[in-house]
Amino acid sequence: MSLSVSESQLSGFARYRAEWMANPVREILAGMVGTFALIPEVIAFSFAAGVDPEVGLYASFVISVVIAITGGRPAMISGAAGSVALVAAALVRTHGVQYLLAATLLAGLLQMLAGAARLHLLMRYVSRPVRTGFVNALAILIFSAQLPHMLHVTWHTYAMIALGLAIIYGVPRLFTAIPSPLVCILALTAVATIWPMPVHTVADLGRLPDSLPHLVWPQVPLSLSTLETILPFAAAMAMVGLLESMMTASVVDDMTETHSSKRTECVGLGLANVAVGLFGGIAGCGMIGQTVGNLRYGGRGRLSTFVAGAFLLLLMVTLRPWVARVPVAALVAIMIMVSASTFSWSSLRDLRTHPRGASLVMLATVAVVVATHNLAAGVLVGVLLSGLFFAANVSRLVTVQADYDAASDTRTYSVTGQIFFASADLFAEGFDTRDTARHIRIDLRHAHFWDITAVGTLRDIVARMESHGLTVELQGLNTASATLIDRHSDLRTGL
Repeated sequence: MSLSVSESQLSGFARYRAEWMANPVREILAGMVGTFALIPEVIAFSFAAGVDPEVGLYASFVISVVIAITGGRPAMISGAAGSVALVAAALVRTHGVQYLLAATLLAGLLQMLAGAARLHLLMRYVSRPVRTGFVNALAILIFSAQLPHMLHVTWHTYAMIALGLAIIYGVPRLFTAIPSPLVCILALTAVATIWPMPVHTVADLGRLPDSLPHLVWPQVPLSLSTLETILPFAAAMAMVGLLESMMTASVVDDMTETHSSKRTECVGLGLANVAVGLFGGIAGCGMIGQTVGNLRYGGRGRLSTFVAGAFLLLLMVTLRPWVARVPVAALVAIMIMVSASTFSWSSLRDLRTHPRGASLVMLATVAVVVATHNLAAGVLVGVLLSGLFFAANVSRLVTVQADYDAASDTRTYSVTGQIFFASADLFAEGFDTRDTARHIRIDLRHAHFWDITAVGTLRDIVARMESHGLTVELQGLNTASATLIDRHSDLRTGL
């Protein structure tokens, strides 16, 4: 059915119900298409993380179903893929899957706490260069994770990868009804079945699901040592998962021209990952590629997200013998495509035209992520650099102009700009505290004071002038600046 009432007029249960019931046929079909796009990437990211495919597939089912109910961004597809898998890989290699399940539980709890604490607001400080660096680093890590599967193999593997890439990029030129990665899997599986060759298959990667998921509890010691082991990984998984989900939610907001509750999405993702940990899966997050595909096929509500997960489990349980025959080369080809499409190639051209500071932030984000394999660390460095460059740029915009009136023996200092910790010294350098004029007027109509460093600098300037027998008058302060100065100094602003 169509909705005649605008989204802003719907509230509470009515709005939630509309997100489930609007255009159910369209939503179900979009969700089914999303499932086909989900399968190859989830399996591929599962072996990138070093876990059995069933771990990623179970997780994607649980995440999609739970977040469809509890999330804050309808139509967004979430699953066990993306950079969270790359973060988890190191923990799996060193401690095994059971520690991964414990870390997944803890990551979910941390995400719920982040939502309750409104930490989603920190996304406002992630600049575009940092986001570009994040995406580029993710693309590089995805590609590097495929290298082990292309070393010490026969020529058959390389031929299959080349054929897979040709299918992935060639099929959309002929038709788009079926996602080309799915066509790649079907075609390469058929080739390997008809003409047996020495290539690895999904069955060689580990166990596939053959039944419904069931409740499990991580088999790890309940000790401080275990917490010390999993906490760094859980924190990284939680941060990276939230960051990717928030970025994906922003993409959906822009494409659908609607607004979502980022705080609810944080809490919903946390609940989903707690459920995943209890059902033997790996933590997940929002998936940009699958979400965009869902939107293109008409998905707009929660039902499409739910169907994407439910239909995934149905396919995996009923088609398990066929999925086991999929050549690993097909998954490698898909991940190479994902890597190439994820990388922002235009950012290389923009290095010549964008400000040097922005380019440096992007490159630093990429360098830190690639060096540490920690996407959260790269984003943190990028945000800090963005803040430093912003502060430096704003601080250079402070000017102090001095004019002398001989008739009244008054010197007027006209201040323009933003006064805060980074510009306070430049602000102070514009004054002569041993001025020869008897009267000093400081005109602050075009200035704004932001912090106690700025207030302290102004107080010191006035105190030094008065110690030399000068009379100082402040004028033109805006209300916010005057309030800050009155609260944190003994200067008289007139308010």
